[in-house]
Amino acid sequence: MQASNVLILPGWHDSGVGHWQSRWEATHGYVRVQQHDWERPLRGDWQIQLEEAVLGCTEPAVLVAHSLGVILVAAWAAHTRNAHRVKAALLVAPGDVARDEVRSILPSWWPIERQRLPFPSILVASRNDPRCSFEMASGLAADWGAELVDAGPAGHLNADSKLGDWPAGLALLQRLMAL
Repeated sequence: MQASNVLILPGWHDSGVGHWQSRWEATHGYVRVQQHDWERPLRGDWQIQLEEAVLGCTEPAVLVAHSLGVILVAAWAAHTRNAHRVKAALLVAPGDVARDEVRSILPSWWPIERQRLPFPSILVASRNDPRCSFEMASGLAADWGAELVDAGPAGHLNADSKLGDWPAGLALLQRLMAL
């Protein structure tokens, strides 16, 4: 599989230099889906950017989503006619946009699409993620038909979690790429 067909989908505020997504992009040549506004994300706008990125792939894409990027994958999959162009998705630390303090800031992201994803997926969740409870993440994995991987107490699975290149996550991605 060509690296250009692995699409990196950061969450709200993008992924900084120390984030495993940015490290994978730099090391492996994966492609970050750029958004028009990382600070005030609009679901419809983000879905269009993902649609264009998927259509630009030369073979079925593999999605690598973190936080709000995970919610984006579910929203996009529920509305696109091009889900067949996605081979699989690695969904890491979904952001719970249903929380009261987030719903008012990101109103276009509610409700979370919860229908089964039309492609294989793995959802990695932490037991102490401040942005999404493990119970909520488990429910999303079940609804989406995703394999749930328990990352233990690892926070939001971002740069603050000190994952470095996150070899365990890369192994999950390689498993999905081999499907």
